[in-house]
Amino acid sequence: MRPKTVMIVAGDPSGDANAAKLVTAFSASLVRLQPGSPTIPPRFIGAGGPKMAEAGVALSFNLTDDAVIGPTDVLAKLGLFWRRYRELVALAIRTQPELIILVDFYTFNQRLAHAIKQHTRKQANQPGIWQPKIVQYTSPQVWGSRPWRAKKLARDIDLLLCLFPFEKAWYAQRGTPLQLEYVGHPMLDTPPLHPALSAGDPVVLLLPGSRRGELKRHLPLMLNAARAIAVRQQVRFILVAPDQTLAGYARSFLLPGLPKIEIQVGLLNEALAAATLAIASTGTVTLECAYYSLPTIALYKTSAITAQLARWLITVEYLAMPNLLAGEPVFPEFIQEQATAENIARSAIDLLENPNRRTEIRLKLAQAIATLGGPGSIHRASAAILQLMSSA
Repeated sequence: MRPKTVMIVAGDPSGDANAAKLVTAFSASLVRLQPGSPTIPPRFIGAGGPKMAEAGVALSFNLTDDAVIGPTDVLAKLGLFWRRYRELVALAIRTQPELIILVDFYTFNQRLAHAIKQHTRKQANQPGIWQPKIVQYTSPQVWGSRPWRAKKLARDIDLLLCLFPFEKAWYAQRGTPLQLEYVGHPMLDTPPLHPALSAGDPVVLLLPGSRRGELKRHLPLMLNAARAIAVRQQVRFILVAPDQTLAGYARSFLLPGLPKIEIQVGLLNEALAAATLAIASTGTVTLECAYYSLPTIALYKTSAITAQLARWLITVEYLAMPNLLAGEPVFPEFIQEQATAENIARSAIDLLENPNRRTEIRLKLAQAIATLGGPGSIHRASAAILQLMSSA
């Protein structure tokens, strides 16, 4: 079966980027199925961000504008998320897409998948019933927190696409009845840029996050750490913001008494290639730092309520994915109370003054990244989805 309509939903910037790539690869795969004959591409609808819109998805709204982290942030936007959820359920029922792809944004997308499956189950005895295939692209981190969520996935998801090699084994060990495929990480589909050689001062990247709430919590720590670093080292600081809006918000934190902080919008890969060291929030960006073999100090700070919940729920030893892949703290991690300007600055100065330590970290990062397989993740994901549809 070839889908005539595909609904795709992503709720954060990284999910928006990966969803856009998947839309392009999936459309190209459909064309390759019948070379030389006219192929009508599916209509893509849903919710996401600007990259999905550029890829041709007809967005009902920009869901990435509402990206949040932690229960306290969710509560602040609960009414908005409830409206968005109901709009997407109604869109799915009205348009009846043959295929629904949910990218990251697990809590929201899991509820959406369950609502759609509940609707189809209630109509199961009617002729010509709509039975969409639902794909979750990227597994939620059930292996690190709240493992019972795997049962919800098995209940409502027809195909789970995993990015990390250990995830498939994790589900298998628990006997979770899920159809899943390990497709590798889409980051590897783009070769890293060659390092930019420079005889100037060391470059320290400040990567506070891609959401306003992350900047609010992380940037003051990073700027105070930069002040302490500048006392000991002649350093060039570059803050990379994902867009002009967050760049403008970051500028509001640049108060007198701080060292010079250059603010760069986008071009993260170029910055990673040229940097000596990064100070980054835990999350996707730490994996990108590892891909560029860039020594990094990882930090994360959230509300007291969210932090307490995390202590009860999180079962892994590290938050930064490179450390999980390596099985050791290759990147120094400073979480919640340990995330102080003093701790961050001390660790940064030690790395800046110790080139042998930086070399050791680079070697370990290369080994960790090697576990992620090779390029072609998006095409493998597209092929797995096509296989699912052909068996329908």
